[in-house]
Amino acid sequence: MPARSKEQESEVLGWIYEVLGEPLPNSPYEDVLRDGVVLCKLINKIVPGSVKKIQEKGTNFQLMENVQRFQAAIKKYGVPEEEIFQTADLFERRNIVQVTLCLYSLARITQKHPEYTGPSMGPKMADKNERTFTEDQLRASEGQVNLQMGFNKGASQSGHGGFGNTRHM
Repeated sequence: MPARSKEQESEVLGWIYEVLGEPLPNSPYEDVLRDGVVLCKLINKIVPGSVKKIQEKGTNFQLMENVQRFQAAIKKYGVPEEEIFQTADLFERRNIVQVTLCLYSLARITQKHPEYTGPSMGPKMADKNERTFTEDQLRASEGQVNLQMGFNKGASQSGHGGFGNTRHM
């Protein structure tokens, strides 16, 4: 399992704070996120109305539902399924690194949504860069390809003779 990075975790918390515009509890990283309340508020700030009901207090089961509602909302928003952490990763503190990666992924996906105008985190996503060539440009390249394909100046295997034959002793 990859090691946790304090820098990444504080960057994630900083981003969440900027998006929410409200101070986060002064607790360890995983404890701030564990009950899912901050996560639900975060996705509601990014996409208003994503999570209808947030359990502020309750049993572990009710708090885990917050995390599951957050996961469903970010999946719908476009975060790839393989980048979304498992509820137990966070709730049982099993794989906090995956939680961090998931939040980076969410921050990255916000850049694909023009309606999102909040702060960004992490590298900017590449935009699609389609290229179109004219028929003439495509035809001009045809004469060059053959020479690049490994022209071998007449060398061949004819006369090799030994391949596939039995060896006479």
